[in-house]
Amino acid sequence: MRIEAIIFDKDGTLFDFAATWAGFSRAFVERVSGGDPRRAEMLGARLGFDLETGVFAPDSVVIAATPAEIAEVLHPEMPHLSPAEIVDLLNDEAARVRQVEAVALDPFLQDLRARGLRLGVATNDAEAPALEHLARAGVRAHFDFIAGFDSGHGAKPLPGQLLAFADHVGIAPERVAMVGDSLHDLMAGRAAGMATIGVLTGIAEEAELAPQADAVLPDIGHIPGWLSARMAQAENSGT
Repeated sequence: MRIEAIIFDKDGTLFDFAATWAGFSRAFVERVSGGDPRRAEMLGARLGFDLETGVFAPDSVVIAATPAEIAEVLHPEMPHLSPAEIVDLLNDEAARVRQVEAVALDPFLQDLRARGLRLGVATNDAEAPALEHLARAGVRAHFDFIAGFDSGHGAKPLPGQLLAFADHVGIAPERVAMVGDSLHDLMAGRAAGMATIGVLTGIAEEAELAPQADAVLPDIGHIPGWLSARMAQAENSGT
């Protein structure tokens, strides 16, 4: 079936996960540890982030959790703050982080728009920093729909954000592709009845993503080739 719209995860998909969020994690830990090395180590462990190597554990809470879920994990190490106050700190630090594009986003997205595709973003980040990241990259205007975990549609792996996008652009879910770097993304896509594309610019490896993906690509830059092959298949089958 022909794809008429694509909804992207943000971190690890539009932006390279490790190159971007290692900086965030290090800055956040330094900010809240008060210069205490032991506390910094404990906070890094809570995040699943090794401060020495800058490497994330495969099950790091930073990979796919919402800021609210991260705050709950951090709260035992920050009992003087409420979870809501920790969320505010996380969102403030996230808005400052330097995003590293997985590919040159502006020409990539321009090409997709020229193909007539409607585009969206569904992230488990909060909406405000997500808008800031996309605006800073100069690509916010390319998207018809941008939703964070706090935008009123729920969070992945539930399909609410994805279905809201399909409804917003008036395209049936089966003609939409969900693109992401984590199982949360692909599970949301499956639950929404969409095609699913895994990319390897996050932490998850191909073997982890493949069972939930119609395709696993090195990065989003390979999507035009995938679309062309899919379109040829659809034309041959008359769908």
